[in-house]
Amino acid sequence: MLREIEGSKAVAAAVATCRPDVVCAYPISPQTHIVEELSRLVKVGELDCEYINVESEFAAQSVAIGASAVGARAYTATASQGLLYMVEAVYNASGLGLPIVMTVANRAIGGPINIWNDQSDTMSQRESGWLQLFAADNQEAADLHVQAFRIAEELSLPVMVCMDGFVLTHAVERVDVPEQEQVDAFLPPFQPVQTLDPEDPVTIGAMVGPEAFTEVRYLAHRKQQAAVEVVERVGREFAEAFGRDSGGLLHPYRTEGAETVVVALGSVTGTLKDAVDTLRDDGVPVGLVALTSFRPFPDAAMARALAGAKRVVSLERAFSLGRGGIVEEDLRRVLWDRAGEVTLTTVAAGLGGRDITSASLVEELRRADRGELAPLEFLDLDEATVAAHLAAVDRTEGAAS
Repeated sequence: MLREIEGSKAVAAAVATCRPDVVCAYPISPQTHIVEELSRLVKVGELDCEYINVESEFAAQSVAIGASAVGARAYTATASQGLLYMVEAVYNASGLGLPIVMTVANRAIGGPINIWNDQSDTMSQRESGWLQLFAADNQEAADLHVQAFRIAEELSLPVMVCMDGFVLTHAVERVDVPEQEQVDAFLPPFQPVQTLDPEDPVTIGAMVGPEAFTEVRYLAHRKQQAAVEVVERVGREFAEAFGRDSGGLLHPYRTEGAETVVVALGSVTGTLKDAVDTLRDDGVPVGLVALTSFRPFPDAAMARALAGAKRVVSLERAFSLGRGGIVEEDLRRVLWDRAGEVTLTTVAAGLGGRDITSASLVEELRRADRGELAPLEFLDLDEATVAAHLAAVDRTEGAAS
C-alpha cells in the first residue's frame, strides 16, 4: 500500500508483516523510532508478539539469541555504539547459526561523539559472520527486511539490514509498504534448523578446541559463499512477487560504455545517479554500481558489472584509519587479474554526516575520468583546518623537544 511515511515507520510496518515472535527493544538514535513504532503496533493489537524492553544493546542481542534458539522468529535494531556494545553477542549469533534479523541505522562511531550518519558501525562488523544488506532508499529498506527474514531462515544465518541514519530513518517519502497477504505468500512460517527443548535437551555453543576450530571456521566461510546465490535468488523472487527490484546483490546504473565506474552503498547512490546523469549529458563516460549485498560480497556479479571499466572509484562512508578503503579491499580482489588495466581509487565521503552534494560528486568524477585522483581522496576536505591543526602539533612538539 502506497503511503507517505517516515522511513523508520515503514521499516516497522514491514517487520510487523513478517510476524516476528519476539522483538527485543532498546533505544538509541537514530533507530529508536523503529522499535517505538513496533511497540505501538503491539499495543493497539496490530502485531501479536512478545515485545521485550531490555536494559542494554548487549541484552537485546542476547534475548534475540535465546528466543531464536528455542525456535522463535526474532528481531531487534541498533546503531553505532549500541552495535559495538552488543559485539560479543553479535558474533555468538552467527557462530550459533541463528536466523536473527537486525536493523542497523547507520551512524558514526565516536570519539569524538557523533550522532550523524556514516557507515563505520556496520563496517566494523563486516567479519562477524552476519550478512549485511544496504538500502539505497526507504522503499528498499522496507523490502529488504522481508527478504532478510526469508534469507536468514533459509540459510540459518543472521542478517543485518543497514539503512543510513536520519538520511533514511527520519525522512518521509512515498513507500509501497508490503501488504500482509503478500508477505504471507512470500515468507513461509519459521521452521528452525535447531531448537532447544527441555523435553529433548541438547547443548549448543559448546567450547571447540584447536582440533576442530579451523574446520568450524571453514564451514562458516563456505556458508557465506553459499549465501551469494540465496541473496540473488530471493531478490529475484521478491521482484517477481512484488513487482519491484529492490534486493539482490547489486544494481548497475548506466555502466554501458562507462570507462569510469563508481561503486557505493546506501543512500548516496541516489545522489550519485544524478551526478552520473549530469556527466553523461556532458559526454563523460561514467557509470555507477549500487552495492546492496556487502556480506556476502558478490565477486562474480561485481566483476561482470566492472568488466568495461578502466577506472573504478570506491565511494565509502567509512575507511580504515592508516590504510584507506574498506570496500576497496573487496574490489581489489575482484579486479586482481586486471591489475595492470584498471585504476582503483577510494574516495572517503560523508563522514560523520557531512553532506555529499551532487556538485561535489560531479567534480570528483570529472577528475576521476581524467585520471587525476590519488589512491585515497577525502571529498570536500577542509585543508585549511587540517593544515592549521598540523602546524599547531608541529609547534607543540618543537617546544617539547
